[in-house]
Amino acid sequence: MRPKVKSMIKRLREERKMSQLELAKKSGVAQGYISALEAGTKANPGLDVLTKLAKALGVPVTELLG
Repeated sequence: MRPKVKSMIKRLREERKMSQLELAKKSGVAQGYISALEAGTKANPGLDVLTKLAKALGVPVTELLG
C-alpha cells in the first residue's frame, strides 16, 4: 500500500476525533484491519474497503489515495 493511504486514513480519522473502533462500526470494516492499514502491516486494501472507509469518513475515495 502506498504510504499516503495509511497516513490519510489515520489523519482523516483523527481530524474527526474518531477512534479506530468508531470508524470500524461506522464503516463495517474490522477494527483490526483498520489498525493494520494504519500501521502499514496490511497492504493493498480493495476498492470495497476503501469505499467503505471513505464513506464513513465523509470523503471521496480519491482523497484516501492522496
